[in-house]
Amino acid sequence: MTSIRPFRFSIVAEVAKSRKEWLDKAHRAEDLGYTTLLMPDHLGFDVDPIVGLMAVADATSLRIGSHVFCNDFRYPIVLARQAANLDLFSEGRFQLGLGCGYLAEEYHQAGISLDPVGVRISRFEEALQIIKAYFREEQVTFSGKHYQIQGLKTTIKTVQKPHLPIYVGGGGKRILSIAAREADIVGLVARNNSKGLDWTSALPDANREKRQWVREAAGERFSQLEFSSTIFIAAATDHPQPAAQKIGSHLGLTAEQALDCLHILIGTTDQMVEELQKRRELFGISNIEVTEPHMETLAPVIARLAGK
Repeated sequence: MTSIRPFRFSIVAEVAKSRKEWLDKAHRAEDLGYTTLLMPDHLGFDVDPIVGLMAVADATSLRIGSHVFCNDFRYPIVLARQAANLDLFSEGRFQLGLGCGYLAEEYHQAGISLDPVGVRISRFEEALQIIKAYFREEQVTFSGKHYQIQGLKTTIKTVQKPHLPIYVGGGGKRILSIAAREADIVGLVARNNSKGLDWTSALPDANREKRQWVREAAGERFSQLEFSSTIFIAAATDHPQPAAQKIGSHLGLTAEQALDCLHILIGTTDQMVEELQKRRELFGISNIEVTEPHMETLAPVIARLAGK
């Protein structure tokens, strides 16, 4: 049996119109007890993740990370160099999250071909191998279906050894099996489709199945893995049932499903604390990522659980 890890909380931030607004947000997250600031990689968001993360690292003591870089937007050798620099200049506070991309509209707007999911995952898997080789080796040579690297010297070294933490999240067996073999942090998330999330795929039975896929693929390294999930919707209320009914009706969920969904947290502080403890016991999830609109909502929960 794996040991119970202490809770840690990350804020997933993306919005700012000025340097001051961005850094004020980071300082507030730090004051509330968040340990890490994460950034997504979508072309329509206000802040580029590499620039934004470096600014946060320079101005705070927070850890920083991508949540997640889209592989199809970033060539793996270039991304590996940038990631190594982020780790170097943050003095060992960077974690690299990588994904294969999924939003059809974004691909269309950028003029990038949205290949079938199997092709995107295969390309992502090759990219992950190249990036890890960059962190480990003096030079990288790689011959795959999607990428060819010929003896490239790895000039930028990470502070964290043997390499910085790598996050991979997913809702399907193939991507979670890759995460089990290659990542340090495994995100249990709803399945993506071309329109976004399938909320029903983040219910308890699906979460048990995902964790079993990870266990089977990880083998002996299973006990070393950290599990995470993202809170996309949080509602602090003394009346969780009506709130769950309202939230669920917009997502195709019943009230009970909304209360059980891994990406939703509803109730009083005591109820939300109890729910996160239950999810840690059932699914091993100790790393909680909170989306920016709910940073303040979950502050009382973080005060109770951070580091425990």
